[in-house]
Amino acid sequence: MSTPPLIAHLIYRLDFGGLETMLVERINRIPADRYRHAVICLTDYTDFHKKITKPGVALFSLNKASGLSLGTHRKLWRLLRELKPDILHTYNLAAAEYGATAALAGVPVRISGSHGRDASDPEGKNRKHNLLRKALIPFYDCCYSNSADLAAWNKNIIGVPEAKSRLLHNGIDTSKYKPGIAPSGAEYGDIPAGSFVIGTVGRVQDVKDHPGLVDAFIALRAMLPEYRGRLRLAIIGDGPLMPALREKVAAAGIVDKVWLPGARTDVAQILRTFSVFVLSSIAEGTPGSALEAMATRLPVVGTRVGGIPEVVQENVTGQIVPSRDPNALAQAIAAYVEKPELAAHHGAAGLERVTKRYSMASMLDQYLEMYDSLFERKIKVRELSRSCAE
Repeated sequence: MSTPPLIAHLIYRLDFGGLETMLVERINRIPADRYRHAVICLTDYTDFHKKITKPGVALFSLNKASGLSLGTHRKLWRLLRELKPDILHTYNLAAAEYGATAALAGVPVRISGSHGRDASDPEGKNRKHNLLRKALIPFYDCCYSNSADLAAWNKNIIGVPEAKSRLLHNGIDTSKYKPGIAPSGAEYGDIPAGSFVIGTVGRVQDVKDHPGLVDAFIALRAMLPEYRGRLRLAIIGDGPLMPALREKVAAAGIVDKVWLPGARTDVAQILRTFSVFVLSSIAEGTPGSALEAMATRLPVVGTRVGGIPEVVQENVTGQIVPSRDPNALAQAIAAYVEKPELAAHHGAAGLERVTKRYSMASMLDQYLEMYDSLFERKIKVRELSRSCAE
């Protein structure tokens, strides 16, 4: 039996986050006789790597310094020459620039994935970055996106040709994320029975705009004084802005109303304690956390950015509001506080939508078809080249 092809996944950092969760899910679920995997982190990784349960997945850290760091290109080139992967799969701009390095190292298939934009350039207008993206196109066999918004931007702004473009939606495990009995107790924030919990899950970084969500919670408490005693906010996740977020909550005098437990591995259970799920992001691809919430039968309030409006159907499975607008966010949440039947209706519609369109099986099929078709095409080209040479 021949050894399955090796995919080297190149990512900036392996840590708790939506992109990282989807990556690990695919690695764990792709049949071992189809592909092998290695994960290369440009910087480093955290305990999140323990979520990789498939045996034999190699993990590397290049310990990239900030800035250009030409030495990282040399390190990667040497590692790729040693690993000899059949496919290099890069994630977002931070890793995309290494497509040329992979080509020089002789990696036959190279794939670039767009899973969202940075907070510093949420609309993708940074001319320098876009020129870099455009220059990298020749080094990749495929430049896919995980939302229609990103796919259109890749085509119209970056200039990715149709032959190299794909749209691959995220998917979630509906056997894991599903409605159920809400856990309680100190481990789950000691939230009193009868509370209305506004919750979110995601890495605490600027692109998620958690401070805006806290401002919306403060505005909601002022907007609905009769419900103030029942309102709670839960922000699940950790990241570089967590200390500042804790300070903001403390300064507002709402420490006893806001639960900030950091990163958790029991998100499926925690979601069942929420009444509504909120995404206050200023940029997004296809938000896996929103899909998980919808699978748990939660209505979703999200911002009108990236792939959120593709996932959340306005006035059907949730509400869409402008980004960076805490008052609009508060008003959308208030509708569910005052009308529990609306929350139940939108939650049920969200569950149906996820089950039909965003299943884990569908996502795996899309990625496997991409890997298979690109790998087979390159193998045929190499075989044809050899036969012509002979």
